[in-house]
Amino acid sequence: MVLIGSFGSRRGKAGKGKGRRGAARERIGVVEKKTCRFCRDDGVNFDYKEVKRIERFLNERGKILSRRVTGNCARHQRKIAVLVKRARFLALLPYVR
Repeated sequence: MVLIGSFGSRRGKAGKGKGRRGAARERIGVVEKKTCRFCRDDGVNFDYKEVKRIERFLNERGKILSRRVTGNCARHQRKIAVLVKRARFLALLPYVR
C-alpha cells in the first residue's frame, strides 16, 4: 500500500514562513491601551433602568461584550454583567435578539 501526500503535517502551513501571530505582530505596531471608562471618570455611575447605556455593552445578538472589546476593568465588567442580568430579568432587555 502506497500513501501519497504528507498526512502528518498541517495543511497549508508548510513553507509559509511566519505563522499567523508573527504576521499580526508586524502589522499592528504601537497600540494605545484601552482604559476603563468607569475608572477614568469617577462620577460615571448608572443602574439597570438606563437601558440605552447598558445596550452599548451588548452585541447585536444580545450577548454581553467581553472586557477585551469594551476596555473595562474586571471590577466594572462584573458590575455591567449584573446590570444586564437584572434588566433582562425585569424584561427591560431581551435575552436573545
